[in-house]
Amino acid sequence: MKTTAEQRLERILAMIPWIVAHNGPTVKATCERFGCTPSDLVRDIELLYVCGLHPFTPDLLIEAGITDGRVFVQYADYLSRPLRLTPAEGLALVASASTLLAAPGTDPDGPLARALAKLGSAIGSGDVEVDLGSADQGLLSLLQNAVNAPNQLQLTYYAYGRDETTVRNVEIGGVFSSGGAWYVAAFCHLANDERLFRVDRIVSVEMLTKPRVRPAVSLGSNDLRPGHGGDRFVLEVAADANWVREQYPVESSETMPTGRVRITLLVNEWPWLDRLLLRLGSTATVIAAPESWTGRHVSADKVLARYDIEL
Repeated sequence: MKTTAEQRLERILAMIPWIVAHNGPTVKATCERFGCTPSDLVRDIELLYVCGLHPFTPDLLIEAGITDGRVFVQYADYLSRPLRLTPAEGLALVASASTLLAAPGTDPDGPLARALAKLGSAIGSGDVEVDLGSADQGLLSLLQNAVNAPNQLQLTYYAYGRDETTVRNVEIGGVFSSGGAWYVAAFCHLANDERLFRVDRIVSVEMLTKPRVRPAVSLGSNDLRPGHGGDRFVLEVAADANWVREQYPVESSETMPTGRVRITLLVNEWPWLDRLLLRLGSTATVIAAPESWTGRHVSADKVLARYDIEL
């Protein structure tokens, strides 16, 4: 399975404190812990060797290497100096470290967890809760463990784009975070193709006795595109709704003389577009759409029906 830059960075950040705490673990143990190949590990170590702070003098660089089949990482001398943080900086560091603790391979009782507890106590952040991508941690752990499981999983899944719940047998190839949410990359037997599933939309999971029959999937975060293929829609939105072209991949965008923004989207699930239009409300106008598109009123009618309201 192809590893994205985001996944690689997450692995490296989780790997560093674990390697330091274990004082030279073997290459095999490190690869098994973090789900990577020896060649991946070598590339990670080569990258670490040039990491540090400007002006990149020896005392500001991390030392890393592989000797006699063991992996060694030594922090830069700079990190041994007392660090003074403002409350805002401390809170940001607590939030970032808490998110990193959810990365596969991270030791929940290791040095990162202990440092986080000390920092949280020092800045009085004991009551702060960090949302790790809106994913239930028990479910997330189960899915991460299923990556190497020999059998298929059965997911009951809510498909946001089609507004329906389906039951699917899948073979998980990877679990990763992107844009604040957690995703499962898997081969789906219902679709007979590779698919991405948002973890927070998985209703239930069941381990089956059916063995895997497919090779690992190759999907990555670059496939997280609502408009990846499909039908072309042209929208015109108000200037204060410019977030649409920043949040979603668009085919093209243009600021009109009136200040409104004209956006062209490729949409493969119309209910997804209907929900977007409901969010935009009267600030958006559909300039061009397929003839068979019935308009946003279909989704609006569904919402109103839940409250027994008629237009």
